[in-house]
Amino acid sequence: MVEKIWKLIQGDSPLMAVAPHDGHEVRDELLPYYNLNEQERLYEEDPFTKEWAKIAPTYLIGLHSRFEVDLNRPKDIAIYQTPEQAWGLKVWKTPLPQDIINRTMENYHAFYDTYLEVMQAIESQYGYIVVLDIHTYNHRRDGADMPPAPPIDNPEINIGTSNMDSTYWRDILDTFTQDLRRYNYMGRQLDVREDVRWRGGPISWFVHEHFPRTGISINIEVKKFFMDELTGEPDWEQINLLKKAFESTLPNLLDAMKTKFGKS
Repeated sequence: MVEKIWKLIQGDSPLMAVAPHDGHEVRDELLPYYNLNEQERLYEEDPFTKEWAKIAPTYLIGLHSRFEVDLNRPKDIAIYQTPEQAWGLKVWKTPLPQDIINRTMENYHAFYDTYLEVMQAIESQYGYIVVLDIHTYNHRRDGADMPPAPPIDNPEINIGTSNMDSTYWRDILDTFTQDLRRYNYMGRQLDVREDVRWRGGPISWFVHEHFPRTGISINIEVKKFFMDELTGEPDWEQINLLKKAFESTLPNLLDAMKTKFGKS
């Protein structure tokens, strides 16, 4: 029986947002198998991304931990089986039984079925789709007593473009990125760059595979400068300000899509 491990809110717009790693829940039947504690799981999750996803009228949020099933991994590695797949972490005390794996993967496939169904409905109504694929990443892996990772290699916001035709979508990418850079963020501009840390994953790939000329998924990776990534403590002022920064891009982004597709 499929367990709904996501939350879907549907609105009336060509804009959709996905926050697949916001969730922290895990199924009870998995708890005896975990080698990781709750804080260790939280460190690699993307808390608070649902707040930014809510800027879109339609949004899809993961409710369960990526340490149950990673919705932004290909199906053959969506359940972390080795430390190499999970930042060097030994996730499980013992290998998971096959029946548990099967139930987990049923949920994974059901998520993607829902994702596709929603996008098909949006494309049918508007003729195109814009997806904001929202994630975060760590930059204090050496600990609180060591400097953070160098900013030159770790922009505050990384835009991933590897799994799209970035030439075809260049006008849309530039509109979004330039508006995000222009936003007055505490008297300065955000450091927004393309393909420095991450280049996009299956959530975005899925859009471009099914809607190569009518759907763009903008992969957004926010460095965890808006929180204490080591403790999980949020800085709500910055979380809310980042939400406003993302919101500020939407009018021009949607206008650019209308222009591209000849919509009035």
